[in-house]
Amino acid sequence: MTTSAPESAPVYPQAPTGLRRPGIIAVVVTAVVAGVSIWLGHPLVGVFFLVGVVGAFVNAVAVRNVVGVIAAEPNPHKKSLALNSAARLGAITVLALAAALLVRPDGLGVMFGLAVGQVILVLNTVIPVMKGLRKQL
Repeated sequence: MTTSAPESAPVYPQAPTGLRRPGIIAVVVTAVVAGVSIWLGHPLVGVFFLVGVVGAFVNAVAVRNVVGVIAAEPNPHKKSLALNSAARLGAITVLALAAALLVRPDGLGVMFGLAVGQVILVLNTVIPVMKGLRKQL
């Protein structure tokens, strides 16, 4: 029994790696959160939210840099990428938990900022790729 090879390998759309659009969205969301937090009498929530969003973006830049360095190696290993990611995410988590525990309840804004910043970054990547895949079908 013989199966025919596909005529060409699938081509996946390029995932956007720029941070301008997600940065603008994050600024708008952070401004809304800061306004609401001031209106509710907890201005530090907005400050901590900003710290969380900035942390998510710093993490994204660090991921991009580390992936570039590891991919440029002649024999790249996933283990070094995994260890780097684990250390970086561990540090971010410890700092966010420290803020959340030491400055209650306003410090929880860091956790929300990290989460919202990550969602913005993921959606910035996933939506254009999904649109590109849909066009190919």
